[in-house]
Amino acid sequence: MKLIKLKNDLIKAIKSDKKLGFVPTMGSLHEGHKSLIKTSKKNCEKTIVSIFINPTQFNNKNDYMSYPKNFKKDLNLLKKLKVDYVYIPTVKQIYKKYEKKIKLKKSQNILCAKFRKGHFEGVLNVLERFIRLISPQKIFMGEKDFQQFFLVKKYIENKYNTKVYVCKTIRNKNMLALSSRNTLLNKKNYIKSGIIANKLLDLKKKIKNNKKSYKKLILTFKKDLSKNFDIEFEYLECRNLKNLSANIKHIPFKLFVAYYINNVRLIDNF
Repeated sequence: MKLIKLKNDLIKAIKSDKKLGFVPTMGSLHEGHKSLIKTSKKNCEKTIVSIFINPTQFNNKNDYMSYPKNFKKDLNLLKKLKVDYVYIPTVKQIYKKYEKKIKLKKSQNILCAKFRKGHFEGVLNVLERFIRLISPQKIFMGEKDFQQFFLVKKYIENKYNTKVYVCKTIRNKNMLALSSRNTLLNKKNYIKSGIIANKLLDLKKKIKNNKKSYKKLILTFKKDLSKNFDIEFEYLECRNLKNLSANIKHIPFKLFVAYYINNVRLIDNF
C-alpha cells in the first residue's frame, strides 16, 4: 500500500496505471467502505482510495468540525485490504485553483439538495477535481447515498471517460445502514435507529402493494414515529429510479428518508 499526501507524488505514482478503480471517502471507514473497495479490487487492475473531509459539501460549520475522524484505524484497515494507493490531501491542495461554481437544476433541488444548500454542488466540485487528477476508469459509490450517486453519475459520465457504479447498502444485523455518522449515536439511539429502519422497510412494502394511497401511508407513518420515537423528519418521500421525480405509478421507486435523532442526521433509502 502506497500512502500519498502530495499531488505531484500522486501523479508520478499512477501515471502508468490505465485501469484504476477509485473509491472516494471521508474516512471513518466501515464495512460499507470495505465492500466498495473489494468491488473495485475485483473489477479493476489497481485501486485508489481517497480520505478527504470535503469542506465545500457541508452547509453547517459545526457538522464539518465534528465529522468523525480516525485516520490510524482507517490506514490499518486499508493496509489489510491491500489497497494499492491511499491519497490523503490537504484542503489547500485540492482547492488551490478557483473554478466556476457548479449549479444544480431547479428539478434537482429535492431530498437532501433541498435541505442541504450547496451540498451536492460541493460533492460534484471535489469529485471533478479528483477525476481530473486521477483519471480513474471506474468510481464506486454506496447506494445509501443514492441521490448523490444519481447526480454524480449523470454529471461525471457526461463530461469524462469515467464510469460511476453503485454498490449495495451494507447494513448491520438490525437493518441499520452502516454510516460514519452512526458513531455519533449513543447506544439507545443506535438501537432505536435499527427499529426505525425495519419500520421503514415495512412501509416500503405497504406502499408497493398500495401505490394509490402512498401519500396517506407516509403521513400516518411520520406522525406515529415522530410521536413514539422522538425523531424529527427532514423528508420521507417516494421517488422513481428513472429521474427521481415523484411519479411512481408504473416505475420502480425507492423510499427516501432523512431524519434527526438527538441532533444526529441519518439518511437511508429502501
